[in-house]
Amino acid sequence: MLNMNRFLLTIPVIATAVAITATPASAAKPRTPTAAAASVCPAAKIPTHTPGVLTIATDSAGDAPYFIDNDPSNGQGFESAVAYAVANELGFAPSKVKWVVKPLSSAFAPGNTSFDFDINEIAITPARAKQVSFSTPYYSDPLAVIVAKSGELSKVKELSGLVNAVVGVEVNTAPLQAATDVIDPVQQAAPYYHPSKLVKDFKDENVTAIVTDLATAFHLVKTELPTAKVLGQFSYPHDASWGLLLPKHSALTSCVDRALGALKANGTLAKLSQKWITSEADVPVLK
Repeated sequence: MLNMNRFLLTIPVIATAVAITATPASAAKPRTPTAAAASVCPAAKIPTHTPGVLTIATDSAGDAPYFIDNDPSNGQGFESAVAYAVANELGFAPSKVKWVVKPLSSAFAPGNTSFDFDINEIAITPARAKQVSFSTPYYSDPLAVIVAKSGELSKVKELSGLVNAVVGVEVNTAPLQAATDVIDPVQQAAPYYHPSKLVKDFKDENVTAIVTDLATAFHLVKTELPTAKVLGQFSYPHDASWGLLLPKHSALTSCVDRALGALKANGTLAKLSQKWITSEADVPVLK
């Protein structure tokens, strides 16, 4: 089972990367990188792991809407699309992008230089930043509510409609504080120290709503809670910010930051988020 706080995992485990080389069938001819990115970080001078090639790592790429068909190289899904957008901004054509599989935990291993950057819904935290370098954020993961597909809660369209739900959350997480500040349920369950117990209590109907981050919510309803659905998403001041992970003190970090800055300024990141997360996942916003 996926730990509901998997995006905060920090224990390094050494693992071997497996290469995936392919050109996304859907990738259009790369547009010319922005003048700022091209002038500051010309592709020919970017210090990549393999000269002339941008090596991108990710864990097993199985979850939509982040990756589609378990294939990061097809350009489909939010994370894949963002990775190719960054590559293009840096001047790398799709044919010059190589993917490697690397478990998230091993990406934090000291001295890890088998990739140029890792994209895997990785939350930026101070503890992690001591082990690796992070780009500026490319996405903020909102919170979400999971309820049973059938029943009264499945019809709720506002957070105020959850006040009588028995809300379950994991201890020491932003969702715990959010459940109190935003929903303030009459019957909030005691915080859970083990995600498996929370999932079991939801199945047993001892908990009628789970508050977690949106990415984890997607995973749970597709794997462990098939009779549940993501009721909706909502923002909270402590939403997790995702960044591209680079080896500590990577010389590529500033170039990646400039690329992301350009993609944010021209609206690309917002469009990709809308296409692959908000629209594709069809998750309404709860207010």
